[in-house]
Amino acid sequence: MADTGFEKVPARNRRRFPGISSRAYEHPADRSALVALRRLAGFDTVFKTLSGLVPERSLRLLFLSDSVRVGETQFPHLHEMLRDACYILDLEKVPQMYVQQDPKPNAMCIGLDEPIIVVTTGLVELLDEEEMRAVVGHEVGHALSGHSVYRTVLLFLTSLALKVAWIPLGNVAIMAIVTALREWFRKSELSADRAGLLVGQDVNASMRGLMKIAGGNHLHEMNVDAFLAQAEEYEESGDLRDSVLKILNMLPRTHPFTTVRAAELKKWSQNRDFQRIMDGHYPRREEDKETSVTDSFRQSASHYAESVRTSRDPLMKLVGDIAGGAGDLGGRLRDRFTGAGTGAGAGSAPGGKDGTGGTGTGGDSPGAAGATERG
Repeated sequence: MADTGFEKVPARNRRRFPGISSRAYEHPADRSALVALRRLAGFDTVFKTLSGLVPERSLRLLFLSDSVRVGETQFPHLHEMLRDACYILDLEKVPQMYVQQDPKPNAMCIGLDEPIIVVTTGLVELLDEEEMRAVVGHEVGHALSGHSVYRTVLLFLTSLALKVAWIPLGNVAIMAIVTALREWFRKSELSADRAGLLVGQDVNASMRGLMKIAGGNHLHEMNVDAFLAQAEEYEESGDLRDSVLKILNMLPRTHPFTTVRAAELKKWSQNRDFQRIMDGHYPRREEDKETSVTDSFRQSASHYAESVRTSRDPLMKLVGDIAGGAGDLGGRLRDRFTGAGTGAGAGSAPGGKDGTGGTGTGGDSPGAAGATERG
């Protein structure tokens, strides 16, 4: 261990990013989804109202009374990881962290005024030190980005939606905002995965952690390249029916599918933007006030346009065709839904015949999805 201004940090030399802005690692889709969320009719009113109603003090008391608070004498290895993550990302105030008894691997960052990080015993027991370091960095990334506020509102609204389901139209209004919040939160997970990589600075550990969350503690039975190949197969397999099923499978979730997260993180780790951050060239917090919202939205729009252009998903290909003014769109649409197309871009890939082969659900039911994903 080395002695620093942050007391002790692990001896392995990791780069630190003084004054780093969350803009450095935020996924463009995260930013655009948040902009869209804030433009949702009624969101501002609901958000302001809920900010005064969400029982944040109750949450803090709950974790204080029924979980184990991480510190120098309790889970000291997690305490050091947390301080190290805050040191690397230059987060001034170290959030409180709790370990909660729950066999399901999970973690979250919640809180309106001050973020709280919670990890379950199932996650602590599943991951090794370097894998866990990436998770802690992931949660600190949420804290630095201010994601905990919207996460807390999402938890409250999800609970509220169940209580008012019997009121005519009451649930419809709430679920519209819940759906928008989930869409943003799925994108924010991609940002936090990047923050976890900046903290752990070990892409293999990040990949292993995601594989374990998907398949349990059986690394000797798993392979990173094969796991990433699943994401590629998921993206490009099937026809338009499978594309629609993918969307329907995703809607109830707060997290992207694990293979997709792994592929996104691997791609970013090989990107020059990541290398520039590692070389010390990144946006600073002191420049945040000068950042143009219009420029951020333009970058997000550019990202989505590129995603549509390069995607191998049948639905995204069709969107690209429409945007490009391709002819006979009615025929293409019919062929892709029926799997009868043989022309360029008709694209019924192997594995899509049964209408489910490319969906990647694999027993991951919507009700259980959020329980095994880190927040």
